[in-house]
Amino acid sequence: MALDYAKAAREVLEKVGGADNVASAAHCATRLRLVIADNSKVDKEGLENVEGVKGVFEAQGQTQIIFGTGTVNKVYEEFLRAGGISEASKEEAKQAAAAQQNIVMRGIKLLGDVFVPIIPAIVASGLLLGIMSTLNFMIGKGIISISTENPIWIVADIVSSTAFGFLQVLIGFSAAKAFGANPYLGAVVGALMISSSMPSAYDMAADAEAGTLSTLSIFGLYDINWYGYQGHVVPIVIACAILAFLEKRLHKVVPEAIDLFVTPLVSVFVTAFVVLLAIGPIFVILENWVLWAVQWLITLPLGIGAFIVGGFYAPTVVTGLHQMYTAIDLGQLAQYGVTYWLPIASAANIGQAGATLAVALKTKDAKVKGLAVPSALSAFMGITEPAIFGVNLRYIQVFIAGCIGGAVGALICSLTGLCASGTGVTGIFGILLCMAMPLQYVIMFFAAACVAFAIAYVTYKDPEAKQLEVSAALEEAEVGGDITYPENAPTVSHEVLTTPVGGTIVPAAEISDPTFAAEVLGPTVAVEPNEGVIVAPADGLVATVFDTGHAVGIVTDSGCELLIHIGIDTVQMGGDGFTTHVKVGKRVKMGDPLVEVDFDKVREAGHPATTMTIVSNGYDFDVEKINHEGTISLGANVFEITRKDAE
Repeated sequence: MALDYAKAAREVLEKVGGADNVASAAHCATRLRLVIADNSKVDKEGLENVEGVKGVFEAQGQTQIIFGTGTVNKVYEEFLRAGGISEASKEEAKQAAAAQQNIVMRGIKLLGDVFVPIIPAIVASGLLLGIMSTLNFMIGKGIISISTENPIWIVADIVSSTAFGFLQVLIGFSAAKAFGANPYLGAVVGALMISSSMPSAYDMAADAEAGTLSTLSIFGLYDINWYGYQGHVVPIVIACAILAFLEKRLHKVVPEAIDLFVTPLVSVFVTAFVVLLAIGPIFVILENWVLWAVQWLITLPLGIGAFIVGGFYAPTVVTGLHQMYTAIDLGQLAQYGVTYWLPIASAANIGQAGATLAVALKTKDAKVKGLAVPSALSAFMGITEPAIFGVNLRYIQVFIAGCIGGAVGALICSLTGLCASGTGVTGIFGILLCMAMPLQYVIMFFAAACVAFAIAYVTYKDPEAKQLEVSAALEEAEVGGDITYPENAPTVSHEVLTTPVGGTIVPAAEISDPTFAAEVLGPTVAVEPNEGVIVAPADGLVATVFDTGHAVGIVTDSGCELLIHIGIDTVQMGGDGFTTHVKVGKRVKMGDPLVEVDFDKVREAGHPATTMTIVSNGYDFDVEKINHEGTISLGANVFEITRKDAE
């Protein structure tokens, strides 16, 4: 039976507290995105029971209600009509969502925007640094003999230390971009704060012990220790906030004829003057206090503090607080040369993985098993969102079991002094950052996984006749929507569908968005693209083209409803970087270009470029995924489908 869009919209409006409680409304390819004035008025359970709703999330200051492609836009239109609500642009919705978050969550999100983009550089250097440290240890013990004057060794040594040596430049670029300033000016600010014109901060302790501290008198008013900001993170972020404040206001008042050179010069000079001579030294003290407090906590006697941190780590992932942890890792790396925080994070992730694996092995429900197995594997690789949101939070005792396992693993981290040479990688591959202490990492790994597995296996029981909610699994109800094209009635009963873009296969469970990871919208094939043109995966009619260009729907000749979703949360880009080549109703052939995408711009904006091809009405078909691993070429076969009503 076709969904009554008007009825669904009215029920959603009622469950969110009425039109007066809706601050902003927008939608993407699959979800109704509402910014709610008072979340206490929202009946979440009631929303999940509205006909056509496939799940409800709260993320990024929005209540996101999943309807599926082809359905969400029609419910959205009825929703606006029912509530007398004006349509919000994607940017307006994004701003409203940000404003809806409290100041703490906005600050945490900002830290994530600053540090997440630089993680790849830190991971690369950290992994190589761990390998180099291990080799140095083995050379020193006479276990192996390698010439350190070998060209390969020399280049590897340079690569391993560069990202950390110029960390402040990377942070300056990323922070300026997050604050809305010119990122290249941010890089300059970061560079000047580690300028060779100032003594290195790494020499400060030795100078203090020798009584030869370098100081600078500020106009005879007060003296400061005159050292660079090597090993510091927060002062660079604060400097870029000041830079953005100055630059934005100068652009408004400086005449256009001289703006090009006056604004950058004044912005950078004033920022440097204020930060180096006043604000910087204060935030150095505050940053040192924070790092000292963290280190004090995780090194409490008998591992008590680490046990607490490991147990509560996963709940902070649920709330989004974990976005700030990269700053702790980088701060410890800069100050101590290693991070004690990352192994604890790894223990927490492994605990959740062990708990999910227990569910996968014990459940008799095929749907639960189908979700839990790949989610557990993903969590063991360090990607826990599918496991946490798709399985463990559905059964709170399983989630708690994962937390206990993480706490035990973190306890071992503290007792053994386990540390890592970099950040960004946890789970199985986290050992590559702990090459100086591999045995301790292995012990922690198995302890966290086994404790969580045992507790979850004992406490988990299959619910009777209970379907997974939200993003846990495919439901029996219609998922894809009610797009019908009389002129496109099925003409074939069997089709082979191809990938719309070449690149690297991403297992569904490892997709960073839990909805796509759980394949709520239908069987999904995901690709990390290496080219910028998205093409039609089959012959058919274009059913949906979003104005942002980030999603296209096609009804194929067999009646299969395909959704091609380009990137994660790319709706927020408002079409920037996307050029569409088709319109709704256009007949396309397999291989015809649909959208041209600047994936560099997508990644620079902080969005994963992962592109999903989804069979959103899979209930009408026997769908067989054609397995691929590693690199996949454009046009490779990914689905084989046959209509269930074929004679």
